[in-house]
Amino acid sequence: MASLNDIRSTFLDYFVRNGHAAVDSSPLVPRNDPTLMFANSGMVQFKNLFTGVETRDYNRATTSQKCVRAGGKHNDLDNVGYTARHHTFFEMLGNFSFGDYFKDDAIAFAWQLITGEFGIDKDRLLVTIYHTDDEAHGIWKKVAGLPDDRIIRIASDDNFWRMGPTGPCGPCTEIFYDHGDHIPGGPPGSPDEDGDRFIEIWNLVFMQNEQFADGRLEPLDMQSIDTGMGLERIGALLQGKHDNYDTDLMRALIEASAHATSTDADGPQNVHHRVIADHLRSTGFLIADGVMPSNEGRGYVLRRIMRRAMRHAHQAGAKDPLMHRLVPALVQQMGQHYPELGRAKALIEETLRNEEERFRTTLDRGLRLLEDEVSALGDGATLPGETAFKLYDTYGFPLDLTQDALREKGLGVDTDGFDAAMAEQKARARAAWAGSGEQADAAIWLDLVDAHGTTEFLGYDTDHVEGEILALVVDGDSTASADGKVTVIVNQTSFYAESGGQVGDTGIISTETGRARVTDTRKVGGLFLHMAEVEEGQVSTGQPAELIVDAHRRQAIRANHSATHLLHEALRGALGDHVAQRGSLNADDRLRFDFSHGKALTAEELSKVEAEVNTYIRQNGEVSTRIMDPDAARDLGAQALFGEKYGDEVRVVSMGTADGSGKGTDGATYSIELCGGTHVRRTGEIGAFVALGDQASSAGVRRIEALTGQAAMDHLRAQDQRMASLAGLFKAQPDEVEGRVKGLMDERKALQNEVAELRREMALSQGADAQDINGMQAVLQVVAGVSGKDLGPMIDAQKQALGSAVVVFIADTGAKPAVAAGVTPDLTERVSAVDLVKAAVEALGGRGGGGRPEMAQGGGADVSKAEDALEAVRAILNTI
Repeated sequence: MASLNDIRSTFLDYFVRNGHAAVDSSPLVPRNDPTLMFANSGMVQFKNLFTGVETRDYNRATTSQKCVRAGGKHNDLDNVGYTARHHTFFEMLGNFSFGDYFKDDAIAFAWQLITGEFGIDKDRLLVTIYHTDDEAHGIWKKVAGLPDDRIIRIASDDNFWRMGPTGPCGPCTEIFYDHGDHIPGGPPGSPDEDGDRFIEIWNLVFMQNEQFADGRLEPLDMQSIDTGMGLERIGALLQGKHDNYDTDLMRALIEASAHATSTDADGPQNVHHRVIADHLRSTGFLIADGVMPSNEGRGYVLRRIMRRAMRHAHQAGAKDPLMHRLVPALVQQMGQHYPELGRAKALIEETLRNEEERFRTTLDRGLRLLEDEVSALGDGATLPGETAFKLYDTYGFPLDLTQDALREKGLGVDTDGFDAAMAEQKARARAAWAGSGEQADAAIWLDLVDAHGTTEFLGYDTDHVEGEILALVVDGDSTASADGKVTVIVNQTSFYAESGGQVGDTGIISTETGRARVTDTRKVGGLFLHMAEVEEGQVSTGQPAELIVDAHRRQAIRANHSATHLLHEALRGALGDHVAQRGSLNADDRLRFDFSHGKALTAEELSKVEAEVNTYIRQNGEVSTRIMDPDAARDLGAQALFGEKYGDEVRVVSMGTADGSGKGTDGATYSIELCGGTHVRRTGEIGAFVALGDQASSAGVRRIEALTGQAAMDHLRAQDQRMASLAGLFKAQPDEVEGRVKGLMDERKALQNEVAELRREMALSQGADAQDINGMQAVLQVVAGVSGKDLGPMIDAQKQALGSAVVVFIADTGAKPAVAAGVTPDLTERVSAVDLVKAAVEALGGRGGGGRPEMAQGGGADVSKAEDALEAVRAILNTI
């Protein structure tokens, strides 16, 4: 029996032999279709090729595309586990032609693969075509020899495919397999077509027309082929099964679930194991493609899938978290073709375990509440909407999980009542926000959140996505279109909104009718606000938009943000565990990091910190990101960042290993922090780190500013150039400059001392002789050409020469005058130098002055009052 892995390989190899390029599956999160929550068909990644917007180096391709249908308009969640062919995750095999071959070859390729490579009995096959597609009818008769009664014309849109209300479209042909008359059901197009006898296994789309808004259908210049065959369906057929869950791959996951719960895979718990097996695939692949559980957008859909599986695990008898223990079985079954599963294995396990541990703490209480409410209901009754909302709001039960639990009991839910309770909660939240002191225009953002939900951020692993413009705001009011300054709201974005010290992204938003330059990105209540100015044309609501972040600037910001994590840890190592972040700025041109520390860093400490950061940059270790609950993250040793608010989940960013391996294993991780910002993928991308210095920020807080990457290199190069210039001036080698400068400084200091001494001597030589005032020798003099600090030595010289005297000098510095007074010890009982200085300072228009009775100094404001100041001194001396 061929395994599903073998069938996938056979399909892809067949088309490669027939000139097709084997293209890897795109991620489950579409980057080029803002209308989709998840990739739900093989053609999603080729949309721009079909429309002619993009070209590649191949014009025919084949893929096995990962698909998820669990949210939005493509939602199979409620049926999973109860039917034979519904899945949240499935693989779509496909072959594509972009203007190369068309109907003849597409039908021939399909028939040869099905009847030749797969060996399916052609007598069990029939096809449908669009009722007017005579060309396809003729090709089927020619290629397959099918009689008219096995080429069924369908007049409905079941056999006419459209990309949207307008754009590429065309008829399709579907291939069905007849399982035999022992199974109820009629052929497609008959009243009994919903039975399980005739199962569609392949759909071939002939993309030959363009649909216009006025209803016209015109031929496309480039006619293309898009096909889709579900691997699970064709696998069941080739393995002789009538149920997708009986295929080898799904059976292996079902048996892993049964083994882990010590139950029978085919017993009363069978539905539970089917749900677990299906949901294990969708959760594993979604996490591997970067989706994390949350309360919004794609993360909310993932959480719904996870919690549905976890409830079924609980009902299957699992006493402890189960889902994470099944991940190895998933990787074993599918990891060879999808290596991203293996790479993300630890992340998938950790995310599932953490989510299930949290959910199980409320699951029992929620189920007891549900049981109590159900026991009070009569047969066929419905659960009140208020109760369903309480389960959602208090216990984290999504509505569809409650509906799923009640479905097993044949009961329903009052969804109108649930919606009313939800609306009432939103109204309370609106009132709380409106009264919280937020900006005056907060109401418009609340309205937009209510209307469109929050913005999905896809920028952790890409700079470029396509989104849909949901709203435009100009001067606080919504508008349908704009051609000037505007705030743009989209459903999903690659632009990071300013938060956590990281500045907002800039870049371009372009549509078919205009181009806007984003100058900043901010966030209000989960809504990303793209502050933009339309440079060309105009942009309008409802338009698809291409969002392109300024990648060069983003990379510089990433480097600076990652460097702050390394800097934080290096400071803790150099200064002590008391170091904690107290603020930061991560811009494109620099970083700034504030941290708790009571004194300035020494040159040696700063040099040590800088060297350690550069050591881990050169290590070029992987920067890993995990989603955890805050308590588990802190138990791991993660540093919480100052000023950040944390919810149920946090992003844990790890980088560097103490053993130098660069692998980032938990036991030796250098830096572990809770952080929502964007980061480099490997530390080597930071390039280099240069600390510009350390300074005080506030009491007990120091600040380091630094450069990374090209800015750091430019700074170092500028320093080298300055050193080379200095060396040239000294006619010396750069390593000799320090000695030359020290010699010059010593020589300058000696000359300054010599000049000061000469100035003092000149000033004294110009002075008046001592005079007798009230029986005391007194020297009262205005001196020029000296500074205030020269007055003290001059006074000491006079006191020594006279033996007993009062000396007062006023220095005419050309600016504010300086005053000094000296009194020999024998006269300090009669007069204090402090009193003399204060009198002189006051006369000079100043205030204060002080010192000791034998020596005091002060400063004035107006040197023209110097003689008045000396007279004030004489007056004091004459009165004592």
